[in-house]
Amino acid sequence: MKIEVFAAAEMAAQAAAAFIAAQAWAAVEERGRFIIALSGGRTPWRMFYLLGREELPWDRVHVVQVDERVAPAGHPDRNLTHLRKELLENVPLSDAQLHALPVEAADLDAAAARYGKELSALAGSPPVLDLVHLGLGPDGHTASLIPGDPVLDVTASDVAPTGVYQGRRRLTLTYPLLNRARQIMWLVTGREKAEMLTRLCAGDLLIPAGRVNRQQALVFADRAAAGETTSLESRERVCHNPGRD
Repeated sequence: MKIEVFAAAEMAAQAAAAFIAAQAWAAVEERGRFIIALSGGRTPWRMFYLLGREELPWDRVHVVQVDERVAPAGHPDRNLTHLRKELLENVPLSDAQLHALPVEAADLDAAAARYGKELSALAGSPPVLDLVHLGLGPDGHTASLIPGDPVLDVTASDVAPTGVYQGRRRLTLTYPLLNRARQIMWLVTGREKAEMLTRLCAGDLLIPAGRVNRQQALVFADRAAAGETTSLESRERVCHNPGRD
């Protein structure tokens, strides 16, 4: 795992957007398309906006969701609401290229299974995503892999529902799918993330984020979030943890 540290969140978001664009072109050249899974959060909203101003082979791009809250269509709690506003409404992406988590379904278990099948049809069996973008919560969660939730132990499904967290149930990609991805990209900003970013960098298995595959993983962080993880003089650093990197 490598971490790149920037002076401000805006710079980290810009670098992350440029990295996604480069990965898209490389994937299209090698495999003919680019499949990216996107998370939510305030800093990613800015990254989405900046990504919409990058040159990408949009006709070859497929967007899937890492996780989503159970809420009505268009609700501000929905990651998809902000993804549409900041990115999808500003780029030439067809409805067939957007694969939204079906959180409006009455049966969340059945909805998760359907989404898993959709991903298999899109990305192979088992599905392998080109790039997964993740965030990091102050409690160490990533995606909607929440401390103490039974979803952490799901190994037989690539998509699963969670219990109630911050007032809402969710659908989330699970560890098996995340850990098959060709590339993991983290965007972590804010001083409240500093402790968990240090633990993530150390490969701490006691936090949900620490169980995500660290090979081919890259963290874009601002200086506030980096905290003790890296010195202020170093813009890039390899997070060392024997046997896991």
